[in-house]
Amino acid sequence: MLPRRFARDGEMAAAILAESSCKIMQMQEISSHMKNGAEAVWRPDVTVATIVPRDGRFLIVEEDVRGQRVLNQPAGHLEPDETLLQAARRETREETGWTVELEHFVGVYQWTSATGEHFLRFAFAARALAHDPVQPLDAGIVRALWLNRSEIAAGAAPPRSPMVLRCIDDWLAGNRLPLSAIRELVQDVRLP
Repeated sequence: MLPRRFARDGEMAAAILAESSCKIMQMQEISSHMKNGAEAVWRPDVTVATIVPRDGRFLIVEEDVRGQRVLNQPAGHLEPDETLLQAARRETREETGWTVELEHFVGVYQWTSATGEHFLRFAFAARALAHDPVQPLDAGIVRALWLNRSEIAAGAAPPRSPMVLRCIDDWLAGNRLPLSAIRELVQDVRLP
């Protein structure tokens, strides 16, 4: 049963889930076609991002990427044998020192960079629980900041990708699915 919020906004929740499913199916179809006609199978970089709001501000990382200072949500790549939810919590902790509780699934975002890199981002919303100020941050991370949307959009450092503001805008618009929208199917290693 969906929470009361989704009972009223059931159509919005269904639309978000349908859009996410459609993007995944498109990626699978492309991959399937490439298997039939190419030696290597094309795969996008699967990433997670965490939107952490607090008092009108969002937890943001300032990072150096190829010599350029940019802003991003705590985000990173899915690692082998890791669930999307585990990856979102881990990346947030490693990049900011914050432990968070995931509360919602915001959406799936597909983006191709100017250099031709393809990303498939799974975005989550979370509540900040505790901060460890002495935890070393991931390589390339300059610092963690709390900024409002206007400060992110007009900051001295630009957002790393259009996904940064789009994720925030979607969260602000109320795009929030329950975490149960993400299904984790674990294969039994004893099966062939």
